[in-house]
This record gives sequence, structure tokens and C-alpha cells, in this order.
Amino acid sequence: MVYPDNMRRNLDRFGGLVHSQRVLLALTQKGSPREDAYRLVQRNAMKVWQEGGDFQSLLAADPDVRKYLSDAEIAENFDLGYHFKEVDTIFTRVFGEQ
Repeated sequence: MVYPDNMRRNLDRFGGLVHSQRVLLALTQKGSPREDAYRLVQRNAMKVWQEGGDFQSLLAADPDVRKYLSDAEIAENFDLGYHFKEVDTIFTRVFGEQ
């Protein structure tokens, strides 16, 4: 059984932290040294983890992040569709043509 509402609720509980890896990669692709990108992501992620809140909003308000990423670029990294883009292919490989 799949419970989409429960899945969404569980993802939302963490304020968008599931997207931290994509943000880290986006920062490095835009020219941030990896160590600096890690520090920026970690700084904002820890605020969400300790105080709650919204990871995407914190990143958008962080001037150091904004040196590298626009609002649109930040938002792009919070698109769950990215993680599901190959779901049909994976199911076909696992379960065959149905």
C-alpha cells in the first residue's frame, strides 16, 4: 500500500532538508568551492533541524547563498519531480512490462 498523504507529511516534517544534496551540488556547479558550499548548506540546514522552519526560505534569505543562486535556481532544487523522473523506468525494470 502507498499512502501519498503520509509520504508528503513525512517529507514536509523536515522543512525541505531532503533537498540539501541538490543545493550543495548546485552551489558547486555555480562556482562555490565545495567546502564553502557545504558550510552554507550545513549552516542553513542546522537552523531548520534545531529551530524548525523552511530550508528553502532560509537559503533564499542567505546573502552568501544568493551570491551563487537566484530564487528560481534555489526553487528548482526543491522540485520533487527530479527524484521521480525515472520511477516508471525503475518499475519497468523491476516488475517488467505490465
